[in-house]
Amino acid sequence: MHPRKTGKPRITGHDYIAQEFSLPAKKSLVYLNLIMAVLVNLMPFDKVILVLRPDFVALTLLYWNIHQPQQAGMGVAFVCGLVTDVIDTSIMGQHAVAYCLITFFALILHRRLRLFSAFRQIPAVLWILLLGQAMVFLTGILAGTYIPEWYFFLSSVTGALCWPLFIFLLGSFRKQQIEPDEI
Repeated sequence: MHPRKTGKPRITGHDYIAQEFSLPAKKSLVYLNLIMAVLVNLMPFDKVILVLRPDFVALTLLYWNIHQPQQAGMGVAFVCGLVTDVIDTSIMGQHAVAYCLITFFALILHRRLRLFSAFRQIPAVLWILLLGQAMVFLTGILAGTYIPEWYFFLSSVTGALCWPLFIFLLGSFRKQQIEPDEI
Protein backbone atom coordinates (compact mmCIF):
# COMPACT_ATOMS: atom_id res chain seq x y z
CA MET A 1 0.00 0.00 0.00
CA HIS A 2 1.42 3.35 -1.01
CA PRO A 3 1.24 6.38 1.25
CA ARG A 4 -1.23 8.98 0.21
CA LYS A 5 0.31 11.87 -1.66
CA THR A 6 -0.40 15.25 -0.18
CA GLY A 7 0.82 18.74 -1.00
CA LYS A 8 3.35 18.68 1.83
CA PRO A 9 6.61 16.75 1.52
CA ARG A 10 6.94 13.92 3.98
CA ILE A 11 9.55 14.57 6.68
CA THR A 12 11.69 11.58 7.50
CA GLY A 13 13.69 11.06 10.68
CA HIS A 14 16.89 12.13 8.93
CA ASP A 15 15.33 15.42 7.79
CA TYR A 16 14.02 16.12 11.29
CA ILE A 17 17.45 15.62 12.86
CA ALA A 18 19.07 17.81 10.21
CA GLN A 19 16.59 20.62 10.93
CA GLU A 20 17.26 20.45 14.67
CA PHE A 21 20.91 21.43 14.25
CA SER A 22 21.35 25.17 14.35
CA LEU A 23 23.36 27.00 11.77
CA PRO A 24 26.55 28.61 13.02
CA ALA A 25 26.17 32.25 13.98
CA LYS A 26 27.90 34.83 11.87
CA LYS A 27 31.17 36.11 13.26
CA SER A 28 29.92 39.66 12.79
CA LEU A 29 27.08 38.88 15.25
CA VAL A 30 29.56 37.56 17.82
CA TYR A 31 31.79 40.62 17.45
CA LEU A 32 28.80 42.98 17.61
CA ASN A 33 27.63 41.30 20.84
CA LEU A 34 31.13 41.65 22.33
CA ILE A 35 31.30 45.34 21.39
CA MET A 36 27.89 45.87 22.99
CA ALA A 37 29.11 44.07 26.12
CA VAL A 38 32.16 46.33 26.34
CA LEU A 39 29.92 49.39 25.98
CA VAL A 40 27.58 48.16 28.74
CA ASN A 41 30.62 47.60 30.98
CA LEU A 42 31.60 51.24 30.34
CA MET A 43 28.26 52.66 31.52
CA PRO A 44 28.57 54.77 34.68
CA PHE A 45 26.67 53.40 37.68
CA ASP A 46 26.28 54.24 41.37
CA LYS A 47 28.54 52.49 43.84
CA VAL A 48 26.06 49.77 44.82
CA ILE A 49 25.10 48.92 41.26
CA LEU A 50 28.75 49.08 40.18
CA VAL A 51 29.61 46.44 42.80
CA LEU A 52 26.73 44.19 41.74
CA ARG A 53 27.12 44.71 37.97
CA PRO A 54 28.22 41.49 36.27
CA ASP A 55 31.08 41.44 33.81
CA PHE A 56 29.09 41.48 30.58
CA VAL A 57 32.13 40.72 28.43
CA ALA A 58 32.80 37.56 30.44
CA LEU A 59 29.14 36.55 30.19
CA THR A 60 29.09 37.16 26.44
CA LEU A 61 32.28 35.15 25.93
CA LEU A 62 30.85 32.38 28.08
CA TYR A 63 27.61 32.34 26.09
CA TRP A 64 29.26 32.18 22.68
CA ASN A 65 31.82 29.59 23.75
CA ILE A 66 29.07 27.35 25.12
CA HIS A 67 26.54 27.72 22.32
CA GLN A 68 28.75 28.37 19.27
CA PRO A 69 32.31 27.36 20.22
CA GLN A 70 33.53 27.48 16.62
CA GLN A 71 32.73 31.20 16.36
CA ALA A 72 34.61 32.41 19.44
CA GLY A 73 37.69 31.06 21.12
CA MET A 74 40.89 31.83 22.96
CA GLY A 75 42.06 34.49 20.52
CA VAL A 76 38.81 36.43 20.77
CA ALA A 77 38.88 36.08 24.57
CA PHE A 78 42.47 37.31 24.75
CA VAL A 79 41.78 40.38 22.58
CA CYS A 80 38.63 41.19 24.61
CA GLY A 81 40.69 40.90 27.77
CA LEU A 82 43.34 43.28 26.47
CA VAL A 83 40.65 45.78 25.46
CA THR A 84 39.11 45.49 28.93
CA ASP A 85 42.53 46.01 30.53
CA VAL A 86 43.11 49.16 28.52
CA ILE A 87 39.64 50.51 29.31
CA ASP A 88 39.85 49.69 33.05
CA THR A 89 43.50 50.83 33.26
CA SER A 90 44.32 47.60 35.04
CA ILE A 91 47.40 45.43 34.74
CA MET A 92 47.98 44.57 31.09
CA GLY A 93 46.92 40.98 30.57
CA GLN A 94 44.96 40.65 33.81
CA HIS A 95 41.53 40.32 32.20
CA ALA A 96 43.02 38.61 29.16
CA VAL A 97 44.19 35.70 31.30
CA ALA A 98 40.88 35.61 33.18
CA TYR A 99 38.83 35.59 29.96
CA CYS A 100 41.05 32.86 28.50
CA LEU A 101 40.44 30.80 31.66
CA ILE A 102 36.69 31.33 31.32
CA THR A 103 36.87 30.36 27.65
CA PHE A 104 38.92 27.26 28.47
CA PHE A 105 36.31 25.92 30.89
CA ALA A 106 33.46 26.90 28.58
CA LEU A 107 35.06 24.98 25.71
CA ILE A 108 35.65 21.94 27.90
CA LEU A 109 32.10 21.90 29.27
CA HIS A 110 30.10 23.24 26.29
CA ARG A 111 28.61 19.89 25.21
CA ARG A 112 27.61 19.01 28.74
CA LEU A 113 26.18 22.43 29.57
CA ARG A 114 24.01 22.56 26.45
CA LEU A 115 22.14 19.49 27.71
CA PHE A 116 20.73 21.49 30.64
CA SER A 117 18.20 24.28 30.79
CA ALA A 118 19.37 27.82 31.49
CA PHE A 119 18.40 27.55 35.15
CA ARG A 120 20.33 24.32 35.63
CA GLN A 121 23.41 25.90 34.06
CA ILE A 122 23.57 28.55 36.80
CA PRO A 123 25.85 26.61 39.22
CA ALA A 124 28.38 25.79 36.50
CA VAL A 125 28.29 29.37 35.21
CA LEU A 126 28.79 30.63 38.76
CA TRP A 127 31.91 28.50 39.23
CA ILE A 128 33.35 29.49 35.86
CA LEU A 129 32.79 33.19 36.58
CA LEU A 130 34.25 32.81 40.07
CA LEU A 131 37.37 31.17 38.61
CA GLY A 132 37.80 34.04 36.18
CA GLN A 133 37.32 36.60 38.89
CA ALA A 134 39.69 34.71 41.20
CA MET A 135 42.34 35.08 38.48
CA VAL A 136 41.75 38.85 38.37
CA PHE A 137 41.90 38.88 42.19
CA LEU A 138 45.18 36.95 42.33
CA THR A 139 46.92 38.98 39.66
CA GLY A 140 45.82 42.20 41.38
CA ILE A 141 47.16 41.05 44.73
CA LEU A 142 50.41 39.63 43.32
CA ALA A 143 51.09 42.85 41.44
CA GLY A 144 50.29 44.87 44.55
CA THR A 145 48.05 47.27 42.69
CA TYR A 146 45.05 46.91 44.96
CA ILE A 147 43.54 44.85 47.70
CA PRO A 148 39.90 44.13 46.85
CA GLU A 149 37.15 44.34 49.43
CA TRP A 150 34.95 41.44 50.59
CA TYR A 151 32.27 42.21 48.01
CA PHE A 152 34.64 41.74 45.06
CA PHE A 153 33.07 38.39 44.08
CA LEU A 154 29.44 39.58 44.18
CA SER A 155 29.48 40.40 40.48
CA SER A 156 30.02 36.71 39.70
CA VAL A 157 26.95 35.81 41.73
CA THR A 158 24.80 38.43 39.99
CA GLY A 159 26.20 37.33 36.63
CA ALA A 160 25.19 33.74 37.31
CA LEU A 161 21.73 34.84 38.45
CA CYS A 162 21.31 36.89 35.26
CA TRP A 163 22.39 33.93 33.10
CA PRO A 164 18.87 32.75 32.06
CA LEU A 165 17.94 36.27 30.96
CA PHE A 166 21.26 36.59 29.17
CA ILE A 167 20.67 33.31 27.31
CA PHE A 168 17.23 34.51 26.28
CA LEU A 169 18.53 37.86 24.99
CA LEU A 170 21.53 36.53 23.09
CA GLY A 171 19.54 33.52 21.89
CA SER A 172 16.98 35.83 20.31
CA PHE A 173 19.80 37.48 18.30
CA ARG A 174 21.00 34.05 17.20
CA LYS A 175 17.67 32.71 15.92
CA GLN A 176 17.88 32.10 12.22
CA GLN A 177 15.54 30.60 9.70
CA ILE A 178 16.89 27.21 8.68
CA GLU A 179 16.25 26.31 5.09
CA PRO A 180 16.26 22.55 4.38
CA ASP A 181 18.51 23.14 1.37
CA GLU A 182 21.16 24.81 3.55
CA ILE A 183 21.59 21.75 5.74
